[in-house]
Amino acid sequence: MKAFVIQGGFGMENLQLQERDTPRPGRGEVRLQMKAVSLNYRDYLMVTGAYNPKQPLPLVPCSDGVGIVDEVGPDVDRLQPGMRVATLFAPLWRGGRPDRQGIRTTLGGPLDGTLTEHMVVPEGAVVPVPEHLSHVEAATLTCAGLTAWSALVTQGGVTAGETVLVQGTGGVSLFALQFANLLGARVIVTSSKDDKLEKAKDLGAWQGINYIDDPHWGRTAKKLTGGVGVDHVVEVGGAGTLAQSCTAVRIGGCISLIGILAGPQADIALTPILMQNIRVQGIFVGHREGFEAMNRAVDQHRLQPVVDRVFPFEETREAFYYLSAARHMGKICIEF
Repeated sequence: MKAFVIQGGFGMENLQLQERDTPRPGRGEVRLQMKAVSLNYRDYLMVTGAYNPKQPLPLVPCSDGVGIVDEVGPDVDRLQPGMRVATLFAPLWRGGRPDRQGIRTTLGGPLDGTLTEHMVVPEGAVVPVPEHLSHVEAATLTCAGLTAWSALVTQGGVTAGETVLVQGTGGVSLFALQFANLLGARVIVTSSKDDKLEKAKDLGAWQGINYIDDPHWGRTAKKLTGGVGVDHVVEVGGAGTLAQSCTAVRIGGCISLIGILAGPQADIALTPILMQNIRVQGIFVGHREGFEAMNRAVDQHRLQPVVDRVFPFEETREAFYYLSAARHMGKICIEF
């Protein structure tokens, strides 16, 4: 079988297509014939060494993927050959509170990931996906979809009539927009591109703010809510945008901290968080129970994930370069 492997050091030049032995499932394991992979910015950071410079190599990158079960090992009772399933980012986190082992044992680092024609996983490390989705669409659910679901539903408790602010138009943000709409919330979207804001409105956004034209977008978001503030912020920027999120959110509101695209460190005044009873909640993707609940919602509402571009498996490097340019809207995927 073929697999892309980070070999001999970090860097895109060391992401190599290799021939490997096709694995066989052991007790309690299944083998997947992979059909599609979706990329996250974490995957790019892993390849370049910025995510974890101490990550042992070689490593098959990427955490998100969909495959067909083509062989099962002894004592497998949840799955059978022919079933289509998606991988779990944290295979050991089945539900409830995370523990140290669960959040440190993840696909695409430190465990080998999904950029391979076949992979073997424990049967509890995958979930069936909605039938109406294509392989590519289903591959977007593992991280981007589940992260947005965890932020708004599992941990956020967003309800109808509330206002959600999502930053940007990447995979997590667009899933958050779609899920907030399903919940009956109204959504404000920020972006640096007016055309992306228009596309977000086509997907159901209530308002859009160009954060380049309006660097004090937090204040503008609060004005849009009549001076009250938004109920929930999906924070993907990190330290560079957190101050504006604190301005935008209402007293007693919630900020789901998901990404660090605008930086991991910055000076920020803590007084507004304290005096306005703001909850800042870190979101680490989510567990299998949340994934299964999300899939039920996706299935019932026939939700269609937003896919920007699909690359063939042989052009995986080009897909990573496209991801690093940050011009996409929605998910970038790879198809076998």
